[in-house]
Amino acid sequence: MKSIKYNNKAPEVITLCDMLSKIGYSVTVSESFTLEVDAAVKDFQSKNNLVVDGVVGIKTWSKLFEKNSQFISHNDKFLSEQDLMEFANNFQLELATVKAVNEVESSGKGFLMSGKPKILFEGHVFWRELEKRGINPSQYLNANTADVLYHSWTRKYYLGGDAEYNRLDEAIHINSNKEFEDAANASASWGAFQIMGFHALSLGYSSIDEFVQKMYINEGEHLNAFGRFLNVNNLITHLQNKNWAEFARRYNGEGYRTNKYDEKLANAYRKYS
Repeated sequence: MKSIKYNNKAPEVITLCDMLSKIGYSVTVSESFTLEVDAAVKDFQSKNNLVVDGVVGIKTWSKLFEKNSQFISHNDKFLSEQDLMEFANNFQLELATVKAVNEVESSGKGFLMSGKPKILFEGHVFWRELEKRGINPSQYLNANTADVLYHSWTRKYYLGGDAEYNRLDEAIHINSNKEFEDAANASASWGAFQIMGFHALSLGYSSIDEFVQKMYINEGEHLNAFGRFLNVNNLITHLQNKNWAEFARRYNGEGYRTNKYDEKLANAYRKYS
C-alpha cells in the first residue's frame, strides 16, 4: 500500500479511515487525511508499539490489516471454483488446464495468517531496480543493509512469512526518497503466483503502488495478475496446446526440468480431466 500522511488526498485514505473506524476510531471516511485522521493514526501507532510519526507506511498498514482481519472473512480472500471457471473462459482454456496450473504454479494460499499477501524480497533485484532509477546501490551498502541489498542472488537472507515484510520495510527506509519505496516494492514477488513487482507497468497497472494495493485484496487479484503475465508473455497458446514443457521453460526458467514442472503439470491435468 502507498505511504500516506497528514494533508494527503488519495483513495488509500478512504481505506485507512474505514480500517480505523472498524477498530473503534471516530473518523469521517473520506479521501482527505485530516487532523482528525492524523490524531487517530498517532494514537493507533502509540498503542501498537509503532513509531508515532503519523505516517501510514508499510508497518502501520500491516498492523492495521492485522487488527482488521477479524472483520474480514478469510474465505473471501481465497480463490473459488467460479474464479477458475471465469479465468478458463476468458483465456479459452480447459478448466482442467487452469486447475493444473493453479495447483503447480501457485505457491498455495496467497495470504499469510496476518492477512497480508505472501511476499519474498529479492535483494539482488533491489540492487538492479535502484540502478534503473539512476541510483548507485554501492553507496548504500553497509553492515546494516547487507541483508536487503546485494549484487548477486542468494537465498542466505530469506526469512519467509511476515519477516519478509521487515526486510521490505528495511529496504524502503534506507532512504526517504519515494524511488526507494518503488524500487523495494518492485523487488518483491507478490501473492499466490509470486509475480515480481517490477512487472507492474508491463502488466497494465498504472503504478507499482496500484499493483501492491491489488495484491492486498484477494487471491482473485493474484489470479488476475497471473493472467496478465501469461497474456503479455504469450504463454496462453502453450497452455491451450498442452505444451507443458515449453510453458514450464518460459514460466519457471531453464531449471524446470530439475524440478519436473512439466511432468507435474501433465499429471495435474490428467487428474482434473
